[in-house]
Amino acid sequence: MPPILSLRHYNHDQIDHSHGHAQLVFGLRGQLEFEMDGHGCRIGPQLLAVVPSDTRHACDSRDGSRCLIVDVPGGDWLSRRLGHHLDSGRRLLDRPSALRLTPAQSQLVGWLAAGPINDPVIDEQGAALLLSSLATGCEPLGPVRELPLSAIRSYVERHLAYPLQVKDLARLAGLSVPRFHARFLDETGLTPLEFVRRLRLQRGRELLASSPMSVAQIAARVGYASQSAFTAALRRESGVTPRALRRESLDDPRY
Repeated sequence: MPPILSLRHYNHDQIDHSHGHAQLVFGLRGQLEFEMDGHGCRIGPQLLAVVPSDTRHACDSRDGSRCLIVDVPGGDWLSRRLGHHLDSGRRLLDRPSALRLTPAQSQLVGWLAAGPINDPVIDEQGAALLLSSLATGCEPLGPVRELPLSAIRSYVERHLAYPLQVKDLARLAGLSVPRFHARFLDETGLTPLEFVRRLRLQRGRELLASSPMSVAQIAARVGYASQSAFTAALRRESGVTPRALRRESLDDPRY
């Protein structure tokens, strides 16, 4: 039987997969951004992610993290090892969740991580002891904090004239670039760069309607390298040119 317990290091390279067995991910050091079935959490010391069998999950760590992993064996392993904890153990492994360990559970995780987990006896019995302890209860984590979309929008609007990179916005959210990109797309339906482009063009249209600046000046004000680049982007977005938009605003009494 392959090892059940393992120590793994994660970095900014995103992992996105599923596997045919349940998995427990215990944070030891650093912060691991974790997402299962569209729900995110951040796993660090004293925290745990439960990944049911065949559940697609993604994770990465901006500054690096170290975790203890339990790859739960299939077959009758649970029934042979958990005894009267079997039913609650199965319920634990049936749904994606993020949990907070009790002090005793955290000590057990630390002891196993520091010990000879390559010993087959410690490997199997340590995993069974961990699962039995978890089956007696853990504290669920609160909901994942939503992205600070208002702060991100405000930052973009203040810096429209300058080059903007996804890493600048990810830093505002305290996330790695891959995790921020995935979370932003999930919460807004747009990629970060699509969001920036829309704000650039929205501000450009406002300036065309309300200011005497030339098209070239407006293009520079909203972050385009040239008038032709701004014109092409606006035409793709709305099907009209800057001059046509300006002409419409002059004919519209609302402006």
